[in-house]
Amino acid sequence: MRHSPISATLVAWGNAWLGGHVGLDEAADRVERAGGPQLVAAVDLPPGPGYGTAPAGGAADAEIPLRAFLAGLRPAGLRAFRLALPVPGDPLGLTGPAGFNALALDAGQAAIAELPGRCVGLVPARDLRGSSYAGTRWTAVPAAPAVPDLPSLGEAERELREAMRVATEALAAVHGPPVDRPQVTQGEVLAPGYPARAHRLAALCDLLAAALRAADDRGLTATQIATRREVLRDLDRAVRRAWVAAHHAAGR
Repeated sequence: MRHSPISATLVAWGNAWLGGHVGLDEAADRVERAGGPQLVAAVDLPPGPGYGTAPAGGAADAEIPLRAFLAGLRPAGLRAFRLALPVPGDPLGLTGPAGFNALALDAGQAAIAELPGRCVGLVPARDLRGSSYAGTRWTAVPAAPAVPDLPSLGEAERELREAMRVATEALAAVHGPPVDRPQVTQGEVLAPGYPARAHRLAALCDLLAAALRAADDRGLTATQIATRREVLRDLDRAVRRAWVAAHHAAGR
């Protein structure tokens, strides 16, 4: 799931729903458009309206549609979603506990639903059943209510542009074979209710993420490969921080 936008889509359209800019059905439809049918399995969550739980430490047997799960969280005080994009050594957006962090790190992403005094972590996985069913299965587990250390929009934008400058200068000396121009789908990256600055930053992140995925080490020396990978690693970190900041900007 590392390169899937599904958690970001849930956060963006979930916040648009909570802000009153779209209805729950439209938000759920947008998430399904990005990742197929959506099911949620709740593990170790306290009983609540609209969703079931699995025994502590056991497999989640009860699966319900995502929109029903979200509708069940709303009466409990669901107030915002935030995005986590962790990689080894950089648990961006995570605050624990260890079980949730491990699931999110393995997936490379997660959405966190904020409620009064607690949070619910949602970790996606591809859900393939039979020859024709392809969707997303979310594992919902308790997440720590602590606020993660995330950059503001302004900080993230400055960090990203500095990382772009450094990468451009460093990569100018690394010559390799031409690569295909990354294919970027044009369209709305965020959802209604986000400030224009967040939309612009998210669009830039979308473009840079496509470029990072297209990077190719063919034809380079070992020294050039090491240089480029270090530069792209720093750029990837800046892109992830800006991506999270943009998705965290709704109503804040």
